Amino acid sequence: MSTPPAAALPITHLRTRPVAAGHWRAFLAVARHLNFRAAAEELALTQSAVSRQIQALEDEVGVPLFLRHTRAVELTSAGGQLQRAVGPALERLDAAVRQVRLAAGRRSVAITTWASFASMWLIPHMEEFQRDHPDIDIRIDASDAIQDLETADVDLALRSSIPGHAGPGAQRLFGEQLAVVGSPWLLGSMPPIATPQDVARFTLIEAGDAHRMPYFEWITWRRWFGVHGLERLQPKRWLYFNYAQQIVQAALAGQGLALARMPLIAEILARGDLVEVLPGHRLDSPLVYWLVPGPRGAQRPEVQAFCAWLLLQAEATRLAVGEPAAQQGG
Repeated sequence: MSTPPAAALPITHLRTRPVAAGHWRAFLAVARHLNFRAAAEELALTQSAVSRQIQALEDEVGVPLFLRHTRAVELTSAGGQLQRAVGPALERLDAAVRQVRLAAGRRSVAITTWASFASMWLIPHMEEFQRDHPDIDIRIDASDAIQDLETADVDLALRSSIPGHAGPGAQRLFGEQLAVVGSPWLLGSMPPIATPQDVARFTLIEAGDAHRMPYFEWITWRRWFGVHGLERLQPKRWLYFNYAQQIVQAALAGQGLALARMPLIAEILARGDLVEVLPGHRLDSPLVYWLVPGPRGAQRPEVQAFCAWLLLQAEATRLAVGEPAAQQGG
């Protein structure tokens, strides 16, 4: 029968209490230098103090972390395993502390929204706010996950949902229509599009995850076909993406026609980078874009300033897409 290595402590001697952070810093210093003297110099400690911390750590862990040779120090396999785990963890902790120190006393606004909206609408509009409020830091958390504003470290959310589902205190930004768009050179390379049936000559770019939410089916080409009595229409080919930004990028690259969200492409259309075809055949969407203030930051002046600026930008978007006044109270 094999016996455990002599250096290992019996399993009954292993401890479960947390290890002091100072022990880990001493461990990482010795692991980096493989030299107790150099580690002591880095930590501004005596060599004997570092040795005591390593010995205490090994006692806590229950196995040797270093092999002490006459003129060298070598990590054991257990020491290497801990170095790979502890090193990044302490780096993240130090980075978080630096961030907290930098942010102390500064005014900031934290926004949660989804990635396509951040890229296509929020960020392109932010230059004016940054110019007028140079002392306010902005943090954008772009994720498809909906954060709980009661507990999340954010001040407000920008969301898209059907009315009644945006959250308490939601303020309407704008509604949504979808328009058929393509790049100028793609449209110039084909015969003009005169009727809805003509889109079948092109590759059609579609949301590949429209099945995720029941109301996402309302923003698909299939619904557009149905509205125009073209249920059996089949395009040249389909091209699927999961994000609105990807759909628009593919259209800009001339890869096909997109059924794009008007509030997100208003400036792209104004620049002429995309061209709306069949403007009389836009598709109404049940989705509405909302500003949802969080309960903790709503009274801070910087958050109020950002919300007021957002509402002005939303008004400009409503005008750009020609949203009917009757819908603006929605």
